[in-house]
Amino acid sequence: MSQRMILNETSYFGQGALLNLPEEIRRRGFRKGLIITDADLVRFGVAAKVTDLLDASGMAYNIFSQVKANPTVEIVKKGVTAFRASGADYLVAIGGGSSIDTAKAVGIIVSNPEFSDVVSLEGTANTLRKAVPTIAIPTTAGTAAEVTINYVITDEEKKRKFVCVDVHDIPQVAIVDPGMMASMPRGLAASTGMDALTHAIEGYVTKGAWEMTDMFHLQAIKMIAENLKDAVNGDMKAKEEMAAAQYIAGMGFSNVGLGVVHGMAHPLGAFYDTPHGIANAVLLPYVMEHNQDATGEKYREIARAMGVGNVDNMSQAEYRRAAIEAVRALSRAVEIPQTLAEIGVKEEDLEELAKSAFCDVCTGGNPKDMTEESILGVYRWALNG
Repeated sequence: MSQRMILNETSYFGQGALLNLPEEIRRRGFRKGLIITDADLVRFGVAAKVTDLLDASGMAYNIFSQVKANPTVEIVKKGVTAFRASGADYLVAIGGGSSIDTAKAVGIIVSNPEFSDVVSLEGTANTLRKAVPTIAIPTTAGTAAEVTINYVITDEEKKRKFVCVDVHDIPQVAIVDPGMMASMPRGLAASTGMDALTHAIEGYVTKGAWEMTDMFHLQAIKMIAENLKDAVNGDMKAKEEMAAAQYIAGMGFSNVGLGVVHGMAHPLGAFYDTPHGIANAVLLPYVMEHNQDATGEKYREIARAMGVGNVDNMSQAEYRRAAIEAVRALSRAVEIPQTLAEIGVKEEDLEELAKSAFCDVCTGGNPKDMTEESILGVYRWALNG
């Protein structure tokens, strides 16, 4: 059986990685950029770390700062209009998954205008041309959007999120500089870090997993378990480790898919505007319990990577329980809510949520085949714990 790996052309990592931006732009012959970001990153001076470099290098750019969490079809359309009006020939995405996902959609539509309705990009769209060249600069350590071929857009009219998977959308350049993540609030560092852990665990157990992606995912789990608490508490070395860990997880899951944690999290974002990392973090241990009898020996290695000792002397039931409890313990340690009720999910919405989750493109990758009924059962369980 053949396997496929798609990664960025060029990536930079570590403190000071951002300083490579002007030379990378010059080397590629770009003339003018459109920066896609959100208003808060402009307001609090995070985007200025990029624009100051461009200004000092005499490089032209415009800014589109209308991105919001859980980006919508309408925001993407506005971004496409802004790009066409700007005279730009490349994109710079500054932010978390929302900014980078918006840039991916904009870049794809500019190059493939037949998909200008945005919603036709759902699933694996038959685009023929690569997206506008994009440089992705993440400001959170979690989504790995800078290294994936996936993006998620919200259809507000239909109250649903849809996932797009496109080999043509991956940013050409990723600049993963923990200095861009230094101002993350504690809660955001926690939720995005747990998002990265979800990527790593789901990618490790998904149906498409294989030896190379297993290597990435186990390393990411280990690094997240060792560093997330310290990163949330502001330790810069731990933030640097988390920046690398979430990218490593992205190298894996982008190429093999995810599972029903993401399938169930996406409707929460569409119904309640729940931050994606929080939705994943709350659901992860419940789904792990549901999936455990379809995972072979993999939970033993998850437990080991999470720092659990003596796993080789445990029974299968013991190491599966240890893996789940280690995830719960880390979640509690970084103050993640433990039930859906705590984040405002309503019991009367669960059936509609289950219908939406069953149709989500991520759900099919789950190691255990899911039905609407089984998804509803997990939602009900997670509602109050």
